[in-house]
Amino acid sequence: MTLIPPLSPDRLYRPCDTGHFTFTTTAELDDLSEGIGQMRAIDAAHFGIGMRHAGYNVYVMGRPGSGRRFLIRQLLDRRVGGEAKPPDWCYVHNFDQPHKPRAIQLPAGMGTRFHADMQHLVAELQATIPAVFEGEEYRRRLSQIDEEYSERQTQAFGEVGDEAVKQGVTLLRTPNGFSFAPMKKNEVMSPDDYDALPQEEKTRIEQAIASLQEQLEKVIRQVHQWRRERIERVRMLNEEVVLFAVGHLIDDLRRDYADFPVVCGYLNEVQQNVIESVDEFRHPKEGMSALAALSSELPDFSRFRVNLFVARDGTEGAPVVYEDHPTYQNLMGRVEHVSQLGALVTNFMLVKPGALHQANGGYLLLDAFKLLSQPFSWEGLKRALSTREIRIESLGQMVSLVSTVSLEPEPIPLDAKVILIGNRMLYYLLAQYDPEFGELFKVAADFEDDVVRSADNDLLYARLVGTMVRRDTLRPFDRGAVARVIEHSARRAEDAEKVSTHMESLADLVREADYWAAQETREVVTRDDVERAIEAQIKRSDRLRDRSHEAILRGILHIDTDGERVGQVNGLSVFQLGDFSFAQPSRITANTRLGDGELVDIQREVKLGGSIHSKGVLILSSFLASRYAAEQPLSLAASLVFEQTYGQVEGDSASVAELCALLSSLANVPIRQSFAVTGSVDQFGRVQAIGAVNEKIEGYFDICKQRGLTGSQGVLIPASNVAHLMLRRDVVDAAATGRFHIYAVATVDEALELLTGIPVGTPETDGSLDQRVAQRLEHLAELRRKYAKKIGLGAVGRPGNGDE
Repeated sequence: MTLIPPLSPDRLYRPCDTGHFTFTTTAELDDLSEGIGQMRAIDAAHFGIGMRHAGYNVYVMGRPGSGRRFLIRQLLDRRVGGEAKPPDWCYVHNFDQPHKPRAIQLPAGMGTRFHADMQHLVAELQATIPAVFEGEEYRRRLSQIDEEYSERQTQAFGEVGDEAVKQGVTLLRTPNGFSFAPMKKNEVMSPDDYDALPQEEKTRIEQAIASLQEQLEKVIRQVHQWRRERIERVRMLNEEVVLFAVGHLIDDLRRDYADFPVVCGYLNEVQQNVIESVDEFRHPKEGMSALAALSSELPDFSRFRVNLFVARDGTEGAPVVYEDHPTYQNLMGRVEHVSQLGALVTNFMLVKPGALHQANGGYLLLDAFKLLSQPFSWEGLKRALSTREIRIESLGQMVSLVSTVSLEPEPIPLDAKVILIGNRMLYYLLAQYDPEFGELFKVAADFEDDVVRSADNDLLYARLVGTMVRRDTLRPFDRGAVARVIEHSARRAEDAEKVSTHMESLADLVREADYWAAQETREVVTRDDVERAIEAQIKRSDRLRDRSHEAILRGILHIDTDGERVGQVNGLSVFQLGDFSFAQPSRITANTRLGDGELVDIQREVKLGGSIHSKGVLILSSFLASRYAAEQPLSLAASLVFEQTYGQVEGDSASVAELCALLSSLANVPIRQSFAVTGSVDQFGRVQAIGAVNEKIEGYFDICKQRGLTGSQGVLIPASNVAHLMLRRDVVDAAATGRFHIYAVATVDEALELLTGIPVGTPETDGSLDQRVAQRLEHLAELRRKYAKKIGLGAVGRPGNGDE
């Protein structure tokens, strides 16, 4: 038997070679304008941003903190400066349908000007119109119309009166109107005198009065017609006066906005409404009645003003908007209300824009998780992108929660690129379950979690550190400090041949290293400062790790690190607490006995085992059957358990350890407790890679170190995990001096030989582990045959004739 040797110290940690760094400090390096190793994502983002056709919106995916938003924002900032400014948008009063404000599009900057021009016009109207109507000219012309009307009326009634006098009748004016009475000597005849008249005279007077009554009725009808003519003439006079006073102001606006027919049409409506509302200008309201409070026509003449909805003043190029709180209203806009006399009222001036309006003509960045967390926001965004228009709707009315009168603003055409930033899981869920997602977000920009370690990428990483240093006004890093940052990034990537692209953790490390350099009053950050920052990060988070290790060292959790035990092995468990992970050994035990091939996973039976862990147990069960019972029933019963665990066990990284414990119990061969084992196994006995290999090795090392390193202790890991090793310096030093060992095993046989000191061999090899297992299984099979014969069953458990 030839045991595999432990890994050499140079394979336990890959240092960064500072020899290919030509700089002394990062102050000498240029800024890095693009991410490291993100060309696939950047190319996809370039394509999505540049493609102007419908549906080519972008979903940017990657780990939170990977710098996705920062890099996308950089791409946009470089692009938008050369793009044209999008137009301004205004809402104005709709004189035909006041509940449907009209949207007006104007070139960038013109909206502000139009808003100011209408403000000025309203002020001029309020000042000029009352003054004109108080002027002498208006009073004279109005008086002339009134005199003319009065003269015609007086003349008409006078003619009727004269005719009545000729016929001995007088025309009387009473509070109730006009009446006729007979006369005698220029005085109204008394009833007695009238009764004394001959019948012929009475008849004549009655006939005369009837004739005069007809004439009077004709005059009265004529007077009504004259009154209407007077009112029309006064109206025309008022219109003439108003046009004379302010018509030139509106004419000037028409000339200024002659290139915008929509504005000119609106100004025509304004002029007409000013003429119709001249009395409001002549007699401004001192206070508002209850009815006026519920009306949209406010005494400050808001209907003539302009709601500058979206203005592009002070901006260059296309807008880039990031909405941090994408509620439905923040995204789509809203109609606000004000309380007046206990009622909620609104008008077009209270229509407010959303993020889509602000980003129209440019780019809108949204966090996918926050968007999907807000009710109706996702559906509203999809509707806007599908119809290519932004429609402001009251959320309360949509779900029939309120009946408050609201507005229906005219929809605004949408021309914006929406960029969602989220994780991969959300992207794949949306792609699977939302049929509209693929139609609206055709471009995926997938950011890498790590990149290959190379001399070129190391230099780019150094430039990235220098960029962060200058951005946050920190001390420059020397070559040793940059090298330690790169090494730590490789550790975070869990791969010695790669470095992490997680920008947030990198920035935290850079800032904290600068802090410790300041504590030592150094002008340049050194490797020691970076090392101290890493240690401080761990120290702030390792309280539970210390308590866990304390329980092992005090014997509360039973873990052996020396001696030998049958059916017992040290596995390694990883705990993730926020951003901090640590490992500790777990005692795995196995028992075997006579049975019918059943392998009991106690964790699964009590529902403390996850599905992946259960899969690993079933795989090792298959391995046992295929190697030792390919042509006969497996006559054993076995049980496996993680001792002293009281929570969920998940993952298959302990399946090698479980298989070794099981075979140890079968062969009755003890396992060295100075070793810990990690790795998963396939049906053919090959050891497969697992995660968190560095934490697992260090977790066992810490226990052994505190108990005392004996030189016999070590950890068995999958050979495919060697490329992932970036161990702590104290572990590497212990391995270099022979006080601790790390073995890389490719098969379960190699692991068994290290753990037991016995060659695995074959069932025919004398003294081999396989022979002992085969002999034990044969013994169990013989016991089973005898038991079956004793109770009258066939060899395979079927009823027999008693002779078998």
